[in-house]
Amino acid sequence: MNSIKVLTLFNIIFFLFVSQNETQACSMYKVTIDGKTMVGCNEDAWRTTSRIWFRNARDKNEYGAGFTGSRQVSTNQFAPQSGMNEVGLTFSRLTSYHPQKSELSTKKEKVTHELPYLTDILHTCATVEDVKKYIEQYDHSLFINDVFIYVDSSGKYLVVEPYELILGNNPNYVLANFCPSITTNEKARKLARYRDGVDFLNTHKVEASLSFCTNLSDAMAVCRNKKGDGTLLTSIWDTKNNVVNLFFYHQYDSAIQFDLSEELAKGNHMLNVASLFPPNHEFERLSTFKTPFNVPSLRVLLVIIGGVLTLLSLILLFYSFKERAKTNTLKNSAFFAVLNILLTGYLFVLATNINIYYFDAPYQHYSSKLISLSSYIPFLLLLVIIPLMVRTFNFGKNRSKKNGLKNILIFNNLMYILCLFGFSYWGLLLL
Repeated sequence: MNSIKVLTLFNIIFFLFVSQNETQACSMYKVTIDGKTMVGCNEDAWRTTSRIWFRNARDKNEYGAGFTGSRQVSTNQFAPQSGMNEVGLTFSRLTSYHPQKSELSTKKEKVTHELPYLTDILHTCATVEDVKKYIEQYDHSLFINDVFIYVDSSGKYLVVEPYELILGNNPNYVLANFCPSITTNEKARKLARYRDGVDFLNTHKVEASLSFCTNLSDAMAVCRNKKGDGTLLTSIWDTKNNVVNLFFYHQYDSAIQFDLSEELAKGNHMLNVASLFPPNHEFERLSTFKTPFNVPSLRVLLVIIGGVLTLLSLILLFYSFKERAKTNTLKNSAFFAVLNILLTGYLFVLATNINIYYFDAPYQHYSSKLISLSSYIPFLLLLVIIPLMVRTFNFGKNRSKKNGLKNILIFNNLMYILCLFGFSYWGLLLL
């Protein structure tokens, strides 16, 4: 009875803490030359639902706009990742970190839903000064994990952090996954996307042309070794001619161009970006790669396996305590129990860190040494699985041993094999 209670408590805790921690490490830049401003946005994500959509002005005092995004928030609605309106006001959204502050203004209106808030800015604002006035009405700390940048056709820009609004007018500007107000240049340059963009601008003659921006976007793009994944969508916005050029899945030899005025004349509509481009082998690999983050049943399976391993640990520890005078039984049971606990912890890591499935193994977490160390558990299991199976076989041949414990150890080995099958498919055993 106590074992059932503990298992139930474990499952509740596991479900509470298993969350979709999808990290988007995006980047952007803007260049202004001779009155022309170009804005490039790289969306780096593991989603397969990239979209571009166009929405007309709702009345004569508003502007029509085009948006890109891949994160679905409701039926046929996606969170904007970048966009531009009819007067050239452009924006980009990037994941970032900012420590939370407790002293929030109670006088400002709270943002209750990101979609109308973000789209209204492009529908109602023409300049970054307009954007600043609009955002100052709100407590925008809801976006604690985001940094936004708005660029108007003059080349001025507004960086929107969770608690700060920063106006700028440098002719060239690069931003990645950090808040400028709390990040030194030395720390920012540790981010390859940002460093590559800044270095490219410093070593090339800057031009406000599509060819230059394509090369710059390519320099800042990502293509990882493990699955060939990285930059999902690149959008280059021409704020003078109201044109956007799309490049799909870090392939810069093929582009599709949209004229904002022409698209708005067709009425409100949305397009699936993947269907607009030729077949892409790397994207197809991404689309068919199954993880607990795109297949809910796999998340449930992780929970079930974690629960079973925990229950087996409790039973084995019980046997260890009950037959502690028998050295071999104690050693076998204790080793299996400890390994089960380690595996359960690793399953929790797998259920809460999407990056593991796409980065090289053993995965090195950017801030947690514990998570980095846990990435060696699959290798430990692979190393001991054969000795454990041999030991279990020899243990089973001993007629003096209880059949109940024999069956538990056999079942425990089967759970290890199931785990190794998953670890192998996800590339967690590749050095």
